[in-house]
Amino acid sequence: MIDFTIMFNIFGAVVTPAGVNFSIYSKDATKVSLVLFNSQDDKQPSHIIDFDPVLNRTGDVWHVLVPGIGAGTLYLYKIDGPYDPMRGLRFNYHKYLFDPYAKAFTNGSVFRSYNELRKNGFSLNEKGEIQDLSDFPKCVVVDDNDFDWEGDRPLGIPLDQSVIYETHVKGFTASANSGVGEDSGTYRGFAKKIDYLKKLGITAVEFLPLFEFDENENYNLNPRTGETLVNYWGYSTIGFFAPKTSYSFDKTPGGSVREFKQLVKELHKAGIEVILDVVYNHTAEGNEHGYTFEFRGIQNNVYYSLPEARKEYYMNFSGCGNSVNCNHPVTYQFILDSLRYWVVEMHIDGFRFDLASILTRMGNGNVLNGDVPNLTVAINEDPVLAKTKIIAEPWDAAGLYHLGMFPGGPNNRWSEWNARFRDDIRRFLRGDNNSITAAATRVCGSSDCYNHDGRSPLASINFITSHDGFTLNDLVSYNSKHNEENGEGNRDGSDNNFSYNCGYEGECVNPKIELQRIKKIKNFFLYLLVSQGVPMILAGDEMRRTQKGNNNAYCQDNGLSWVDWELAEKNAGLVRFASVLINLRKNHRVFRRTSFFPGFYEKGDSHEISWYDVKATVPDWNKMGNFLGFRLDGLGNDNDFYVATNIDLYDLTIVLPSLTDNKKWYRVVDTSFDSPDDILEIGKEEVLSEQRRYVLFSGASVVLMSK
Repeated sequence: MIDFTIMFNIFGAVVTPAGVNFSIYSKDATKVSLVLFNSQDDKQPSHIIDFDPVLNRTGDVWHVLVPGIGAGTLYLYKIDGPYDPMRGLRFNYHKYLFDPYAKAFTNGSVFRSYNELRKNGFSLNEKGEIQDLSDFPKCVVVDDNDFDWEGDRPLGIPLDQSVIYETHVKGFTASANSGVGEDSGTYRGFAKKIDYLKKLGITAVEFLPLFEFDENENYNLNPRTGETLVNYWGYSTIGFFAPKTSYSFDKTPGGSVREFKQLVKELHKAGIEVILDVVYNHTAEGNEHGYTFEFRGIQNNVYYSLPEARKEYYMNFSGCGNSVNCNHPVTYQFILDSLRYWVVEMHIDGFRFDLASILTRMGNGNVLNGDVPNLTVAINEDPVLAKTKIIAEPWDAAGLYHLGMFPGGPNNRWSEWNARFRDDIRRFLRGDNNSITAAATRVCGSSDCYNHDGRSPLASINFITSHDGFTLNDLVSYNSKHNEENGEGNRDGSDNNFSYNCGYEGECVNPKIELQRIKKIKNFFLYLLVSQGVPMILAGDEMRRTQKGNNNAYCQDNGLSWVDWELAEKNAGLVRFASVLINLRKNHRVFRRTSFFPGFYEKGDSHEISWYDVKATVPDWNKMGNFLGFRLDGLGNDNDFYVATNIDLYDLTIVLPSLTDNKKWYRVVDTSFDSPDDILEIGKEEVLSEQRRYVLFSGASVVLMSK
């Protein structure tokens, strides 16, 4: 392997033949101490090493080589300097601080430790120094050379061949019926479910945040059970180089790194890429009332965006209390170092950037664009990340909205979560008036958003559901959100869901309603997988996972969020439908274009996509009614496909487009049919006895293939 370690080994704890070299950045510190521990349960440090400001400082980097120690050493920092919030400085030598470059953490909870101290009114120490560190996480020295990758490399699957599966490492196997025994909820447990993912046909897992975070920062109570809620999703990072320790079966110091690497290696063996949902836009330290345990105590006015005239406060574009000052040179380099580390040492294939628009802001909150060298351009152009998938959530919580224009500079590689695809397809399949034209645009790859500056349909990450919102089952089962158990009076979560409960709110035993819901779910899967762009499926949607109407389950680390594996058996027909449909997409390039459809054709040219009304004539887009039909021309390199949907209340007899060269239409999909007739496997398509007309039932979709 090419040795890229120099890129990110300037900082952190680096194992050398002579010992461990520790280094940390702080411009305004007057004193830095390295704090060592013998075990993760130590109440107090075993050794404190004060850095000599002359011998152990180069520029703004404090560093010391400690002989006689190695991998597994536990440590923290204490840093002194001016405490002057008006200047944005918040040094406090009484605070124990994490190394921003730490590669692993021990078990424990920084929030639980500080909450205990606060409960005592800081009576043990007016400066808030924790006296009992037994439950306070420690950083772990890691030697990345102690793992055998057996020749593994990132897979580099082209985006046009990708089918992404968004999932939660813990929640995927945490349920008692997951079948992984004592490994439930761990990296090791997830590895035992790889065969399921392979059979489903997905090509990449997109993990919700697994950079180290502290789930105990949530103080809300579940009003039904009285239990304290948690941060389940993990969008509140503490360790930007460290996989979450509690997701590891191996709880020994550094065990999480080895176990996570093993998971990546096993996924790669199965041909499945690993994409990480990463949170560089804010940290877990919160606003001016938050606890100090990392960046705030290291160099607050560099790492965070602060108001120019009131630097005692924090700019909050994230909605989580603070915003990272992403385009300051030090922070900019830190983020690039983190990304490179995960690619080089962890073999990660891609990243999805949470609230990515914050990455385009300057320290004062002003927005840089793609013409100005900034972090998003640097990520796009970085030589180490050149083959890595980069996906933006192209907005922030303060109204900055970059959908269709996320800045990456020339040769923009960024893909984007396409919320317009989600909303327009939901509205169309719900039967909303005047929704068909927008839906047709989404089917074509959202050219209105991405057909500029050399971008392609692959810039659009298409999704119907994600972790943030209803599951697919709940989208067709609830008209309104039901977030009461989040402890926020049902005020949290979006009210704009474009959902329809099919006539009854919630779980239902009425067979007619259930058939209607299943048909709608299949329609959603169909449009997700035949549309141009890159499809992303929410874990469990293929088996009708439900959150009982909760569309913001960020705090629910329980059965409400976990995958219930009994549903895979109960809804085996739907799992099969999704799997066969994924295989159909993989085997036909007409669904996986790398360029947009031409805007015009010369006389005599074959139209690569043609639109039809129920009579198979050119539609009047102002009078489309409740029917959408289109034909994808294989241009001699693939089969032709005809896709049609009837969202009317009544069945329709539709006229089919005519074929040439003695070809015939074969049925591949009809979402009104029961499994296994709802989708036919490759080679088993059924020729239509009537080649000119087809009865398309109310609320159903059909896919026909020519051959």
